[in-house]
Amino acid sequence: MMPAHETYDVIVIGAGAGGMTAAAVAAAEGLRVLVIEKTAFVGGTTAWSGGMVWIPANAQMREAGLSDSVTHAVQYLASTVPEPGNAGLRAAFLARGPEAIAYLEANTEVRLQPVKAYPDHYPERLGATAGGRVLEPVAFDGTRLGASFARLRPPLPEFMLFGGMMVNRLDIPHLRKLGKSFRSTLWSLRLISQYALERLRSPRGTTLHLGNALAARLYASLRARQVEMLFSADVQDLVVAGGRVNGVTIRHGSRDRTISARRGVVLATGGFSHDAPLRKRFFPTAAGYISATTPAATGDGLRLATAGGATLNLEATSPAYWVPASLFRRADGSRGVFPHMVTDRAKPGVIAVNAAGRRFVNEAQSYHEFVLAMLRDGNGEPDRPFYLICDRNFLWTYGLGRIKPFTWSYRRYVRSGELIEAESIARLAERMSIAPSSLAATIADYNAHAPEGRDPEFGRGSTIYQRHLGDINRKPNPCVAPIERAPFFAMRIYPADLGTAIGMKVDAHARVLREDGAPIAGLYACGNDMGSIMNGNHPGPGITLGPALTFGYIAGRHLAEGATVSTSAAAASA
Repeated sequence: MMPAHETYDVIVIGAGAGGMTAAAVAAAEGLRVLVIEKTAFVGGTTAWSGGMVWIPANAQMREAGLSDSVTHAVQYLASTVPEPGNAGLRAAFLARGPEAIAYLEANTEVRLQPVKAYPDHYPERLGATAGGRVLEPVAFDGTRLGASFARLRPPLPEFMLFGGMMVNRLDIPHLRKLGKSFRSTLWSLRLISQYALERLRSPRGTTLHLGNALAARLYASLRARQVEMLFSADVQDLVVAGGRVNGVTIRHGSRDRTISARRGVVLATGGFSHDAPLRKRFFPTAAGYISATTPAATGDGLRLATAGGATLNLEATSPAYWVPASLFRRADGSRGVFPHMVTDRAKPGVIAVNAAGRRFVNEAQSYHEFVLAMLRDGNGEPDRPFYLICDRNFLWTYGLGRIKPFTWSYRRYVRSGELIEAESIARLAERMSIAPSSLAATIADYNAHAPEGRDPEFGRGSTIYQRHLGDINRKPNPCVAPIERAPFFAMRIYPADLGTAIGMKVDAHARVLREDGAPIAGLYACGNDMGSIMNGNHPGPGITLGPALTFGYIAGRHLAEGATVSTSAAAASA
């Protein structure tokens, strides 16, 4: 179905978190908005994500009794993002992030709450906090979307239970104690019974959490403001007249059509994670071609913008944000990519080894730092193997990758080759094509100190961030336990990206810039189409969604104001 109008005030390309935020804000300010989405779903990679939003000095943490300030955030970013590039954009983010969240909560369906105990990734650095900077979406009832619930991108199947039930951070500990604790058993039964009722009227659970809840809340906001959506449509070109972007040419089915935008166009197509030529150009060879993002992230926004004279922000120490991932085949034959973010690596009783059978990293570090260590260890070699190693106790208690805790039968994972099993470390090494003596020595070295909770080689569990991801019930170190109970297991992991850090260069109003630093009139970018304000560094959980919401908000407000910022102000913000 083609758009109802020939002309809109604003056209947004891409229905992820950044794009939907820009659209929701512009609509809340009274503008007529069209959102064009190339797939059949809203949500982008946000719908698959944890939905964490990093906003220092936000009002929610203050209301929760947690202290923070922009000064502390500046101190923290000075050490975790030491490069001078994009300093003006980071300043804009810190200044307007809390404002963006307050506006969204007052004018849209977005509701966020502080995660009181979720430390920054480098808690030992000056200005770091132990929690509160990270906001998470409040659960959302998907039935409020009505028939449009089918347009919300479902979560990854591996992150749901019983074929469709979402759970949040607080549910997981109770589910692990099902049958062991009366309180946890009641909690779990309530969840399961609620899910069973929901499945009577829906193909999956409708109590939404994490990134799926954030995407749903933004989509509900668009529906409430009568924002028009065009699905399964490709934008072929930007329409430029008189040096200003004032529309797009789209292809929908077999028909092409030009649609005008009075105020401007926002690019929010999700970056280029799945574009092989751009990956080859910007990514290190050792990174390969694996991504944990949705397949729609193929660089559409970058190509449209550069064709219109835009310049790329190449001031990035890393071209992407990284996560170790395991690969598998689903029952329908599709390839699955499981991002090992927080569920297993930091838990006690698992280590990571390289092709030589040696540890190469503190496994409890952030997922981004973990993969940077993989890339360094690989010496630029593509397809260099890495593995997670654990024993029977660990697999049962914590699971591994998509294998959930308390899985009675893991044979299908072994048969598929996803999980390697052996009755001894020597035999496990042989099946991994690693010298048995090397892997045995690595396990012995680790086990020598593990009963005491020590890791002399890498200092695992040495920060509150690492301990937060461990098992609080494991003493004295929630991140360290011996690997000693047969059978033993290995799972191969690969470098994968969570999103690209290279994107368009923008100013503090989210306007896309030319090579000479001048803004392209009528063209904005946010999300992963916008170059990383963190320069490819990863100071905390939610540092992609935080800027995505903030600069989506900034773009929407600036479009609504319809004002022309002075050349001096634009130069100061770049």
